[in-house]
Amino acid sequence: MKVADLMVTDLQVVSDEATINDAIMALADAHVHGVPVVDRHGTFVGVLSTSDVLDAEAEAAGTEERENLFANTLVRELMTAGPKTIGSNEDVKVAAQQMLSLEVHRLFVVVDGELQGVISQSDIVRAVATAKI
Repeated sequence: MKVADLMVTDLQVVSDEATINDAIMALADAHVHGVPVVDRHGTFVGVLSTSDVLDAEAEAAGTEERENLFANTLVRELMTAGPKTIGSNEDVKVAAQQMLSLEVHRLFVVVDGELQGVISQSDIVRAVATAKI
């Protein structure tokens, strides 16, 4: 089975110039734990995960600092640049091995330099649980 068979293609993306508040809404609306980040040209530049947000919140000293974090911090300040990618024609087993070795929960699918989708650990587990693999 190929990555293309399991990947999600309807992606919610956020701008690197969006606030963390906007990104949190995108995460919640899409019911995901990580969203791809694009620059003003639409180029895929990073990923913002709930872990990134929670880590930043944990470092914020008080209520005012937390509110400032969410309202005034831009996504590009918290995102992980250089997200891990995979091709759509790769075998799902390769994707699973990469996620394990890289210690990530998702790989973004890039074809000819363009973001096409994402495959996550949950997608692979769902396929195994429903006997698609």
